[in-house]
Amino acid sequence: MDRSVNLLDLALGFDEPSPLRGKVVLIEDCVETSGSFVLHQMMKRVLSPHSSDALIFLAFARPFSHYDRVLRKLGCNLATQKTNNRLVFVDMLMMKCSDGDDNVSGVAKLFREIQGTVRKLGNVTNRNITVMVDDMSLLEIAATNSNSDHVLDFLHYCHTLTCESNCSLVTLNHEDIYSSMERPAYLLQMVCLADIVIKAEPLASGLANDVHGQLTVVNKGMISSKSGKGSSRNKLQNFQFRIKENGIEYFYPGCSRS
Repeated sequence: MDRSVNLLDLALGFDEPSPLRGKVVLIEDCVETSGSFVLHQMMKRVLSPHSSDALIFLAFARPFSHYDRVLRKLGCNLATQKTNNRLVFVDMLMMKCSDGDDNVSGVAKLFREIQGTVRKLGNVTNRNITVMVDDMSLLEIAATNSNSDHVLDFLHYCHTLTCESNCSLVTLNHEDIYSSMERPAYLLQMVCLADIVIKAEPLASGLANDVHGQLTVVNKGMISSKSGKGSSRNKLQNFQFRIKENGIEYFYPGCSRS
């Protein structure tokens, strides 16, 4: 087992190769506690030098330079990963999901591009391909000018990749932006489809100098082991975290090291 694995890695099964193959992971956060660091850590794990797995990253939130800077601090060079054809970074900041020719929506065109990329990346034996979206709420905003139902369509399209191509799908969404309104259909569907839900929340006891928040990991299914058999993980795990300059420290409540 990789000695560098932490509590979050263990909760997700990263002590085994490609634990999220065919899985859907939903990361939910709030204004007080961003869950972006979870996405960053999962990027690092997918692009580990110990595997041949590949990542398709849809960036609605920030440019490539931001992720490259953050991942370098974690010991992962995204520029090198792009050169090695393990990372396909899709900059969606300027995307407009408006209807184009033949009334085909922008998100449908986007999915076709992803589907084609999956086929190209899938030429490597035993490679798992992960599709990450940062973040779904911004995809919804981008699609508003056309039809927000296209976001739900896009989600279903991507879910077919987990079934047909055994890909992993990881999305980040800001839960509390819908606190004053009914949750959109795509988010309810995402919660339903997710095999694993990770929630980043502030401490229930309030602010603390040495603890920046807590994570709750709900695992609805099984994670494959090296023997090829499914192994049960704890259905619910809760631990706290502290964000540092070059990484994240995870620990159980009351076990923080100053």
